[in-house]
Amino acid sequence: MVRAIYPGSFDPTHFGHIDIAERAARIFDEVIIAVYDMPKKNLLFSIEDRVALARQAYITSEKIKVAPFSGFAVDFAKKVGATVIVRGLRLFSDFEFEYRMGLANKKLAADIETVAIMSELRHIYISSSTVREIAELGGDVSEMVPPFVSEALVRRYAELREAQ
Repeated sequence: MVRAIYPGSFDPTHFGHIDIAERAARIFDEVIIAVYDMPKKNLLFSIEDRVALARQAYITSEKIKVAPFSGFAVDFAKKVGATVIVRGLRLFSDFEFEYRMGLANKKLAADIETVAIMSELRHIYISSSTVREIAELGGDVSEMVPPFVSEALVRRYAELREAQ
């Protein structure tokens, strides 16, 4: 059995993530969406919320699981018995970053491979930061995220406005 992890912050999960994960699940026996607990960016959702949203996104898939993780992705991969790290490529600018990350991961764990899957053309403009920015300004993100994520964004931004 070949197990892969698909690590990221997933803040929030969007259709681009879902597409990459579903396509990875056609290649590998199991894909674990590895939700990183402390990325070097400002997060909108807590780790618990990001994991819950991701789990809801893949609730119908028997081959896709979701788990939080800390530290190096390669260490998490070893912990769960994965031999592959899946990464998504949207634009050419993603390639340089992902290539460097793949080389660094190979130095840390020579037995773990990085596999990049190119985004479907209809998803190349979607990023979590774009989704957050549009949602924060009250825009419609329904073509970028599942309805439950859209609803969570509305609730979260309302909470943040009330806290000001």
